[in-house]
Amino acid sequence: MSEDWLDAVKWDAQGLVPAIAQEHATGTILMMAWMNPESLRLTRETGHAVYWSRSRGRLWHKGEESGHQQVVHAIRIDCDADVVLLDVEQKGGIACHTGRHNCFFRELDAQGHWVEVAPVLKDPDAIYGKA
Repeated sequence: MSEDWLDAVKWDAQGLVPAIAQEHATGTILMMAWMNPESLRLTRETGHAVYWSRSRGRLWHKGEESGHQQVVHAIRIDCDADVVLLDVEQKGGIACHTGRHNCFFRELDAQGHWVEVAPVLKDPDAIYGKA
């Protein structure tokens, strides 16, 4: 199978592109991560989200430690081809390493303070075996 479709993506100088995971059932934005050509190819092949972890310097299969995988329903790119959107089913209901449903749990209030607006669904230590 040809991989010409990967050439349509505008990779940055490090060979990465931002990827947004959006919940299939609700449209909620769950998280943003990075992808390289290999992670995007593997995501398409496996049907599960695979990202590039800049901190680990390696591929990161979403849910490899937590079990909270993302099943991919569709892969899209934006009009400039420099952002990937993954339409996913979030297994276990937790996308964020903080134990929340999504990574966007802080909201700027009228006084200019960041306020946590979403609860922790599961203690991260319990998720990652540190308890």
